[in-house]
Amino acid sequence: QVQQVESGGDLVQPGGSLRLSCAASGNMSVSWYRQAPGKQRELVAAFTSSGSTKYADSVKGRFTISRDNAKNTVYLQMNNLKPEDTADYYCRKVVPTDSGRTFAAWGQGIQVTVSS
Repeated sequence: QVQQVESGGDLVQPGGSLRLSCAASGNMSVSWYRQAPGKQRELVAAFTSSGSTKYADSVKGRFTISRDNAKNTVYLQMNNLKPEDTADYYCRKVVPTDSGRTFAAWGQGIQVTVSS
């Protein structure tokens, strides 16, 4: 089993910025989800198979998913944060194995609170 590492998250004021990090190699399919209290988990940002990116309508223009292969890290840059962004954020990655199989690994969740 691969140990997934997520970092970042904080109490931030509206309009502020925050960057979340997830350990992931360039061979992994990675996406970011979030879940607000009492709400369903939703897809926030992801890389597509064509090499592009996709975002939830609520975060378009404010959030950016990127990766640094040299550091084996995927980031979620969150700008102009709003109170509605308050949630637990999860990194999901499809991890390849030596046998050629894959499995989905979820992070433990990163708490982000946007409030004055």
